[in-house]
Amino acid sequence: MCGIVGYIGSNRAYDILIQGLKRLEYRGYDSAGVALVDCDGKLKIHKSQGKVSNLESIASGANVEGHLGIAHTRWATHGEPNDINAHPHMSQSGMIALVHNGTIENYAVLKKVLMEHGYEFKSETDTEVLVQLIEYIKLTSSCTLLEAVREALLQVDGAYAIAVVEQNEPDTLIVARKSSPLVIGVGEDETFIASDATPIVGYTDQVIYLKDNEIGVIRRGEPVQVLSLFNNEPSTINIQKLKLSLAQLEKGGYDTFMLKEIFEQPSTLRDCLRGRIVDNCRRVTLSGVDLNQERFKSAERITLVACGTSWHAALIGKRLIQDFCKMPVEVEYASEFRYGNPVLNEKDIVISISQSGETADTLAAIELAKAKGAFVYGICNVVGASIPRTTDSGTYIHVGPEIGVASTKAFTGQVTVLTLLALSVGQLRGAIDDATLHEVLAALDKIPETIEEALKVDPEVKKLSRIFSYAHNFLYLGRGYNYPTALEGALKLKEISYIHAEGYPAAEMKHGPIALIDHDMPSVIIAPSDSLYDKIISNVQQVKSRGGAVVAIVSKGNKAMNDIADFCIEIPEVPECLTPLVASIPLQLLAYYIAVNKGKDVDQPRNLAKSVTVE
Repeated sequence: MCGIVGYIGSNRAYDILIQGLKRLEYRGYDSAGVALVDCDGKLKIHKSQGKVSNLESIASGANVEGHLGIAHTRWATHGEPNDINAHPHMSQSGMIALVHNGTIENYAVLKKVLMEHGYEFKSETDTEVLVQLIEYIKLTSSCTLLEAVREALLQVDGAYAIAVVEQNEPDTLIVARKSSPLVIGVGEDETFIASDATPIVGYTDQVIYLKDNEIGVIRRGEPVQVLSLFNNEPSTINIQKLKLSLAQLEKGGYDTFMLKEIFEQPSTLRDCLRGRIVDNCRRVTLSGVDLNQERFKSAERITLVACGTSWHAALIGKRLIQDFCKMPVEVEYASEFRYGNPVLNEKDIVISISQSGETADTLAAIELAKAKGAFVYGICNVVGASIPRTTDSGTYIHVGPEIGVASTKAFTGQVTVLTLLALSVGQLRGAIDDATLHEVLAALDKIPETIEEALKVDPEVKKLSRIFSYAHNFLYLGRGYNYPTALEGALKLKEISYIHAEGYPAAEMKHGPIALIDHDMPSVIIAPSDSLYDKIISNVQQVKSRGGAVVAIVSKGNKAMNDIADFCIEIPEVPECLTPLVASIPLQLLAYYIAVNKGKDVDQPRNLAKSVTVE
């Protein structure tokens, strides 16, 4: 959530900043703003509640010339969404401007001290406290902007990625990070900064990923400097080649990014699987496992930590690891794990799962697990993100940038990697027989083509969605591997259509939720032809006997369900452990088309952020 963009160079900064903000809209936000040092050397701020287009309207007609600037999209934490609380925030003198992602935990104490020294505050934000503190230090210590920023950051507790400019230093841009991402793009005679790489694509492919407790000093016409916050010593600069393209950030003819990403899943899963299934579908090669075989052989327990959609993938991962590795597995919300005083030791493996690699709660869980001696394995999509850099080892899902806030291709990518991981470790530990391994790997190797087949239900689901757009509540039911799939289907509907939906294990439906069922509450029941099919038939009958409408997700060729359910959506038949990959496709489409029918913004649903970088 929240987005930062900055520019210093010879081109008009405003145009680059606005374009960057638009590329960051997928992260979720409620206000936007820009600070520019104009050609007359004056620091000007324009900001507005609402979309970036609102900001453009406000700035139209104003002097937006200049070659240095910072910009921000805010997702409210301290103070309601409004013009005053929007970033950038300016110091009391009007000479310093700052944008900030993260949370300053001791801002109230700092604010009180500053008020005692005569500082007044216009906003309710923790960010304004930081910019005022920087100015106070600069004035009282007669130091440079860099020195003031460094001293201020040594006094704050919490998480931050910041960018700072000053009217008196029109050739300098200062950035810093701690537990919140920041990337520097190095061009020819120009430099870009952003909270992720998407605003930089198309300008340069040379990037520096700032590390925790580092300060970046960007001066016009000089190489970028990176300094340690603690001792002010230069850090080693590692310039990496960016592997993103403009085509990946565009809709490619689809109406929305979400629909594009749903239909990208055959190709993204090909990328995810490429080079990982070998020896004619008889072995998995994952470098993160291959390089740490003794850790996985000797492990006594695995704990999966994640949030949101990634947590649903983790629940599927639990069953996969238990089935194929024959070892105890736990799944924890990262936010609960870190406060639950977990009992861990060097025989434990903690697997952290995050699309963005920047989820604050998951990062904190990783730090805790490492402190207790556990081996930490990361599953992530974004190359160079904080989680891959923090974990001991791991695997990228390689599904490309996911712009839609509601995760689709990242979910199937995570489940695919968890399947590969379970099979790899199961083979390593001698817990899976060769015939089972070959059967599952052969089916997994063909899963991109299977997903292509599953996507052919699109016209059918689109038509069906019109019937259910009226609903105020939905129940999603599944058993075994598809209980988490039901949770994920319900989450997708909640996220983008704002319809209340709950996922349940089908057998638990009669332990409470059955009281809610009537003709106004439809149920989506995942009923593939697996080992639990006969059990779930009775759940369908229980819903129908109480007047509830049933949409059943069934294996292709199952015509018997037509006599019971109101609507049947057929999916290709696959081994039971792979059904979540296939069953999730019609669930994604159903949520998408219901939301579209209701006129909702499916790519940027209200109150949600793509990357949750605060607790």
